[in-house]
Amino acid sequence: MERTMNKPVLVQLKSKVSDIARSRAVGRVISTDGHTIRIAGLEEEARLGDRLRLFRSDGTSLTGDVLCLSGDGVTMLPDGPPQRVALGDRVTLSGRVRIFPDTSWLGRVIDPFGQPLDGAPLISGPSGLEIDNDPPMGGHRKPLGARLQTGFHLFNTILPIVRGQRVGIFAGAGVGKSTLLANLMQSIEADVVVLALVGERSREINDFTQIVLREDRLCRVVVVAASADAAPSTRLRCPITAMRLAEFFRDAGQHVLLFVDSVTRFAEAHREVAATAGEFPSLRGFPPSTPAQISKMAERAGPGLTGTGDITAIFNVLVAASDMNEPVADMLKGVLDGHFVLDRKLADQGRFPAVNILQSVSRSLPEAADSGENDLIVRARRLVAKYEGSLPLIEAGLYSAGTDTQLDQAIAFHGNFSDFALSRVTCTIAESFAALRLCLLRCGALKD
Repeated sequence: MERTMNKPVLVQLKSKVSDIARSRAVGRVISTDGHTIRIAGLEEEARLGDRLRLFRSDGTSLTGDVLCLSGDGVTMLPDGPPQRVALGDRVTLSGRVRIFPDTSWLGRVIDPFGQPLDGAPLISGPSGLEIDNDPPMGGHRKPLGARLQTGFHLFNTILPIVRGQRVGIFAGAGVGKSTLLANLMQSIEADVVVLALVGERSREINDFTQIVLREDRLCRVVVVAASADAAPSTRLRCPITAMRLAEFFRDAGQHVLLFVDSVTRFAEAHREVAATAGEFPSLRGFPPSTPAQISKMAERAGPGLTGTGDITAIFNVLVAASDMNEPVADMLKGVLDGHFVLDRKLADQGRFPAVNILQSVSRSLPEAADSGENDLIVRARRLVAKYEGSLPLIEAGLYSAGTDTQLDQAIAFHGNFSDFALSRVTCTIAESFAALRLCLLRCGALKD
């Protein structure tokens, strides 16, 4: 049989057979309040986070999660409205959520449960992995790696991204964060790209994968998607499943580029689940467990242990009303290795990427650059700060050229630097620094 059967099919068959439970615990519905369902008979078998399947009397079924446990039953959070659920309906315990990743998943679009969303069969790997995992031990992790070519002068120089770094893109709606994410995804070199699309519209999921990424780019990408109409528990699992896939490829020694769009929707999904479980919101609408959830997800990315690969992670954060003190933004900034803030004023001027340099920082510096490169970065940031601080004076026409030498240099630098910051490039990092040096020379802030 093994000689005649296609090997991938045989591996998939073995994987499916090994995952079949010999028996399943069965319970019965005892009550429902229209949002959750109480079940008796599973309290000794179920664990928090286990999956359940409820069988209605009309032959349809409803899946959900174990949300709460007590001595007289369990509470089920269904994946959809509990319509047509009746007392006494049978409920079976399906166990933990596991995925069976395989290298053939590259180029595919899957849901948070490891099922295909692109209409083609999906080959399962030989080993099942629970999506929850602990971060590597901090004392045994490798240091951050070398700078990565990003396709932008700005991120090659002043705001560098290095291998194993974790950065956030913070912006309000419509400021260009998804476009910037797609550009970085196409430009940064990595063995594998894992993309989590959390709470996106179904049409946008298709557009992003087929139009933005295109077929030639999609071949190294695994997309994990949960649309906006998915259950909150499904949206909550989306970036966690993506992180587990990234860890799978990292442990195989590969450099993984992980994108999560967006952490805000992940936090909102967690809030919905936590509120249903009875957790009281205290952090401006978010429950106290939210920071721990966000921190753990961020900590799972980064440099791997010796002998493994690395996960370079870029997290999109939807900032309400461009308030950088908004709870999710504030939680995430403290655990990342840098943050890039997109400014609506710059976007309104047609400047993309609309990065506010003075509010953005890469914590890979100064180690990511040599002394000469750091000197260029410091000079450039000082001139940008000088220009921004004097902008009301300049716009009002109250400044006379020659009054302040540094301000004259900042004004001259502004025009050249704007073109520099907006440039999409295919040049090397050294060539990007040469372009930055030329901007400083032209304004007189640097001697040749």
